[in-house]
Amino acid sequence: MSRLRIFSDHDPSTPQLSIDDHAGMARELARIGVAFEQWQATQPVRPGDAPETIMDAYRADIDRLVAERGFRTVDVVSIAPDNHQREAMRAKFLDEHFHKEDEVRFFVAGSGLFTLHVDDKVYEVLCEAGDLIGVPDGTTHWFDMGPEPSFVAIRFFTEPDGWVGHFTGTDIAGRFPRYEKGQAI
Repeated sequence: MSRLRIFSDHDPSTPQLSIDDHAGMARELARIGVAFEQWQATQPVRPGDAPETIMDAYRADIDRLVAERGFRTVDVVSIAPDNHQREAMRAKFLDEHFHKEDEVRFFVAGSGLFTLHVDDKVYEVLCEAGDLIGVPDGTTHWFDMGPEPSFVAIRFFTEPDGWVGHFTGTDIAGRFPRYEKGQAI
């Protein structure tokens, strides 16, 4: 189940707010400029389908977002638990960073944990199949795909080099819970 928890950036042990309904999550995230939407496929899709098949199932939403936000590239990324590079891939995104363009991801299948650091708050967003999250450029955050990543996501880009991570050098991400699928976090 998708979920938003909000913490003080000084207390990772006690959420100040926890929301698991999509409308409530979208309202709360909109306050900090983060988009959160639910999409429905127009045809059945599953992990392993060709990227074109996956994108065709969400074509109307993809085209709407591209027209609204000017994205130039859309692709599909798929990570499976048996990926031999999973540890390195997970580690790459675990430290707090930002990008010089919006980071927009739609989860076709599986899940991942986006954690945003805005002002003195930490917003932990568990995204699952059907969830779209749009993190504005310059927003510090980290992403945890878990120790056995399993997801298919559609990614949106404006500029190929805009998605480079600019790391803050802080230790905040290490103080907050990691994503361990199957465990209550």
